[in-house]
Amino acid sequence: MDIQGLDYNTQREKLLMPEYGREIQKMVDYAIGLPTKEERLRCARSIVKLMLTKVPQIRDNANYEQTLWDHLYLMSDKRLDIDWPYDVSGAEKIHSKPKTIPLPQSRIRLRHYGRLMEELMEKVKTMPAGEERDELVRQAAIQMKRDLLTWGHGSADDEKVAEDLARMTNGQIQIDPATFRFDKVTAIQADEGKRNRRKK
Repeated sequence: MDIQGLDYNTQREKLLMPEYGREIQKMVDYAIGLPTKEERLRCARSIVKLMLTKVPQIRDNANYEQTLWDHLYLMSDKRLDIDWPYDVSGAEKIHSKPKTIPLPQSRIRLRHYGRLMEELMEKVKTMPAGEERDELVRQAAIQMKRDLLTWGHGSADDEKVAEDLARMTNGQIQIDPATFRFDKVTAIQADEGKRNRRKK
């Protein structure tokens, strides 16, 4: 809808740095058009002072003056021809986005144990039989029992842990629930673990 006499922000040119507002942007555009370098620099210094009033919290940064001049450089779309009092060559880094972190794409077979437990089981499969592997399996089985209590709706019998452990290692690791020594894990401890995760 176009109503004569009304000027909507949506119809205006997009601001390069909206935190400073449209009036500051107009001043920057005016400074670009001034005829001499001296006039442009004098106008730029005034603009930077005004920019500081718009975002006073920027003073908390150690190099806030450099940042303001970088912002001015970006707002002028690199067209303000002055002898810059600061090196503005790195100003464009402000708008650069960090690289996207790829999400894990492989599917977790038993989600309540998590990816780390799956990776641990892959490591266990390659370890030679002995005390170190036995202790790692014991610790993993105890953690699996905790995870079952926390995420498996309270059902965490030893047979289920032994079955899941064998499944995750393709049958290479077998424990006997009748002889295997589990630490006692209660539903209350599991609930406490759940609450602690929520607080973080």
